[in-house]
Amino acid sequence: MAELRRGDSGAAVKRLQKALKAQGFDPGLIDGKFGGGTEAALIGFQLSADLLPDGVAALRTLEALGLARSDDAWPNILPKVDIQSVSVMFPFTPLRNMRENLPPVCQALLERELSDRPMVLMALATIRAETESFMPVGEGISRFNTSPRGHPFDLYDHRRDLGNQGPPDGERFRGRGYVQLTGRFNYARYGQALGLGEALVKDPEQASEPLLAARLLAAFLKDKERQIKEALLEDDLRRARRLVNGGSHGLDRFTDAFRRGEQSIGLA
Repeated sequence: MAELRRGDSGAAVKRLQKALKAQGFDPGLIDGKFGGGTEAALIGFQLSADLLPDGVAALRTLEALGLARSDDAWPNILPKVDIQSVSVMFPFTPLRNMRENLPPVCQALLERELSDRPMVLMALATIRAETESFMPVGEGISRFNTSPRGHPFDLYDHRRDLGNQGPPDGERFRGRGYVQLTGRFNYARYGQALGLGEALVKDPEQASEPLLAARLLAAFLKDKERQIKEALLEDDLRRARRLVNGGSHGLDRFTDAFRRGEQSIGLA
């Protein structure tokens, strides 16, 4: 069953209305017209089922209502994500960088079922905020990670929140990739999540390789998917950015890329 939203009509909407009523969320008339009553009932059901309360009957909501299977096709706008549309989001980036790095990013998003429009925009805007070049990079020395008289990244060495255990952990587990994975804890956690065992902890530089950097980006965003979508539902880009970065670093680039992407990605 295709995604259903306010303004739709037909047999699929009638099935949705019947399923909502059977769950105790009365949409009003079972008339096959997706209006305000159906939307309100749907949001009520989504809140009850701990789903994103966006009033849209997408795959996860339909599955929870028994109207879809978990193996049904996930919404996928990635076939519409091409160099031309992405270049609008990255106006200062060489096209060759996008040609080399966009395919592994798209593949990683597809593997993690992050191929719907909000999460694709989130991923690309995150890349713009972290690395304008659209290439996975390592974190540079700054006053935020290195003290005036200290060795590189000494301010990270004893960051218990990052799982670091003292020198040389600060420099060894500095930010890398598209999402700037930082800290011993995150290298261990996401290395395990990607089936790498301890390999990423033993060789952190792997996080800067394009294929692995793309998989790390997708895995990190997947962990935050629900929270990110709630922020995007309220058009709160600052909160969405904070969920990834922990602050507002790169917010201007993130916001500019996201707004550009709203006009260029997945509309055709």
